[in-house]
Amino acid sequence: MEEKVKKSEKPEISFLEGSVFGALIRFALPVLGALILQAAYGAVDLLVVGQFGNAASISAVGTGSSFMQMVTFVITSLAMGSTVIIGQHIGEQRPKEAGNTVGTTIVLFAGIGIVLTILLELCAEAIVGLLQVPEASVEMTVLYIRICGAGILVIIAYNVISSILRGVGNASLPFLFVGIACVVNIVGDLLLVGVFRMDVAGAALATVFAQLVSVVLSAAIIRRQKLPIQFSFAKGSGQCRIHGGELRRILKVGIPIALQEAMVQISFLVVNTIVNHMGLMPSAGYGVASKIVAFIMLVPSAVMQSVSAFVAQNMGAGKEQRAWKGFRTAMVTGSAVGILLFLTGFFGGGLLSSLFTADASVIAESAAYLKGFSADCVLTCILFSCIGYLNGRGKSIPVMIQGISSAFCVRIPVCIFMSKLPDASLTGVGLATPITTVYGILFFVVCLARMKKERQDEL
Repeated sequence: MEEKVKKSEKPEISFLEGSVFGALIRFALPVLGALILQAAYGAVDLLVVGQFGNAASISAVGTGSSFMQMVTFVITSLAMGSTVIIGQHIGEQRPKEAGNTVGTTIVLFAGIGIVLTILLELCAEAIVGLLQVPEASVEMTVLYIRICGAGILVIIAYNVISSILRGVGNASLPFLFVGIACVVNIVGDLLLVGVFRMDVAGAALATVFAQLVSVVLSAAIIRRQKLPIQFSFAKGSGQCRIHGGELRRILKVGIPIALQEAMVQISFLVVNTIVNHMGLMPSAGYGVASKIVAFIMLVPSAVMQSVSAFVAQNMGAGKEQRAWKGFRTAMVTGSAVGILLFLTGFFGGGLLSSLFTADASVIAESAAYLKGFSADCVLTCILFSCIGYLNGRGKSIPVMIQGISSAFCVRIPVCIFMSKLPDASLTGVGLATPITTVYGILFFVVCLARMKKERQDEL
């Protein structure tokens, strides 16, 4: 990994020179592609189960995959600490320290994976009880969580590998890895659910096996890559261990991001619980809508990851103005795409929902939620650009405060209020998300204004 590679041969994208827009687009497109394929896991599970199962199966996969998505998002958010620190070391031209961050990341997340495996296996029933899953779906949801929990180490391994690669500016390989996994998952779903009629269990098994194939292949491919870091698994190198300084830096950035993501995801699980109380059909409709929303939100997620990596490298190199320009460019570009997504979700919710199920009642409930939610397509591109900028600068405390306060002081109260109204519908519940995002944007406007004033005072 220490060998120099000619610029034309590098898979990594230079964030430190050239067109800001071009660098962000070249990085964001494979990130977006990887996110689309990763979201396709749960979507394909739901699509296939929706064609061969019933409303109870749809509710089980919708709720179970939402919970596992929360776990995965929290892990990915913690791993963002590694992405940012590796990016800063690359900008500082300190490849050995970047390698030490990689070694620390591997050991840290291996330990986290073991603990999570035990917890998910032992606590699956309690988790399902907290989620207030409709009675007809309880056993299937428990089974889904336990199967996915048995494979959590594999899921963590994929996300850690991706975070390391994005830290060095390589978004193409994660795209390749998740593409392989997606193909395997589709084949597995069709075989286990469609042919062998294993229903929810088949969907969960296909997902875990697909991730395993992806991790094995990614490990083989990475060994042949020349990356701008100095890292070795050899015992003499002493790199594959916990390095105290790097661990502190990773956790300083990663823990607030992970806490923020955990609170946001928990708030969405609370929303899921509220919807479950509305009945089986709203529960199934929300499960379908959640999968569509997962795809819609990929654009702002790609923007956030791209801004984080871009800002981290430029701040490490002392190019603060270029980092700010990257933030503004990403926000405008993402919002433009968000307008198209808003129109699609608002006017085409029924058509999109029909891809997952033929049940007219479930389609109607899903479309109702999307109509209320759709304004968030534009708003979240602004919000996530702010989050990416602050994360890239290593200032993740404001991100954590915003995430927690918006989840518990805005999203959940608004959702409860909407669900208690006379003739309550999923459209009102869906509106809770854009209302929450508006609060988040206003929060970050104040934060950025304060940061600007502090910099001016220092001059």
